[in-house]
Amino acid sequence: MAANFWTSSHYKQLLDPEEVDVVHQQDKDKGITLEEFKLIKMHMANYILKLAQHVKVRQRVVATAVTYMRRVYTRKSMSEYDPRLVAPTCLYLASKAEESTVQARLVVFYIKKIYSDEKYRYEIKDILEMEMKILEALNYYLVVFHPYRTLS
Repeated sequence: MAANFWTSSHYKQLLDPEEVDVVHQQDKDKGITLEEFKLIKMHMANYILKLAQHVKVRQRVVATAVTYMRRVYTRKSMSEYDPRLVAPTCLYLASKAEESTVQARLVVFYIKKIYSDEKYRYEIKDILEMEMKILEALNYYLVVFHPYRTLS
């Protein structure tokens, strides 16, 4: 990892806003507009935050998880990767990357506790399988620069 953000590979891979907020063709075919796409991403970021508060992880883990989720949806469509499964999996993966490891069993427990809806019912194997798919979607690039260290 580079000590300087401006010379890092992260800086070299930055995308323009026009490249980030693009609805994939599969999602367009299902009728998802750009505004709905943005709302879904915002809702899933709030879902990650709510889940993280129950699991009790640091803010840095939450920020990393949201960044991972947004990176996934720049490359993959929401039709292909269900946001209700991607969000908690990104939190699980971010907790590993930020060395605040949370067990998948605990994530699944709190998902079931927070949401009684059947659409949010996932098992540990679902989280672990999606973890590998997310890693592939991210091209195994898990480095995220945050301003937290600099701010303090």
